[in-house]
Amino acid sequence: MAIVMYSIPLSAQDAGGVQPPRDLPALYAELAEAEEDAAIALVREIELEWRRSGSVTLDLLLRRGTDALERGDTGAAIDHFTALTDHAPDFAAGWYGRAKAFFATQQWGLAVADLEHVLAIDPDHFEAIYALGAILEQSDRPKKALVAYQLALGVHPHYDDAQQAVARLTPKVGGRDL
Repeated sequence: MAIVMYSIPLSAQDAGGVQPPRDLPALYAELAEAEEDAAIALVREIELEWRRSGSVTLDLLLRRGTDALERGDTGAAIDHFTALTDHAPDFAAGWYGRAKAFFATQQWGLAVADLEHVLAIDPDHFEAIYALGAILEQSDRPKKALVAYQLALGVHPHYDDAQQAVARLTPKVGGRDL
């Protein structure tokens, strides 16, 4: 019995760490090639992977931050997401949540800094790429925003918001050196 108990590896939750994503690169590759109907299911699966921490404590911080953000309590959201990033700096969901809270309070520089963390952890995080484009667009940098939106579409070709942004910015940027 003792041999069996010691031979079972500890799960990430038991160790308090972040579970690695199952296989986000494969999911992203499927998403890039998927038809629109299949893309919907793949996006749901990717979003589940983004939120998979492997820790009850981290899940609680993520939930509290998300709930606070949904209530419009950006101060509490920032506090919860900051605690999450402090405890799990390799968990992109914490950085992304805090970036959304900073965006909601128009703290563009802080939002961009957190999006950089997200993209360092997960370079294909299409929502973070899109959010970066939105900040660039808000900052009156349409050419760079357009590039970000196009990058998001490279990962998720059926991303409606990114498609609309590309359609909106292409005529503004087309042919002009900004």
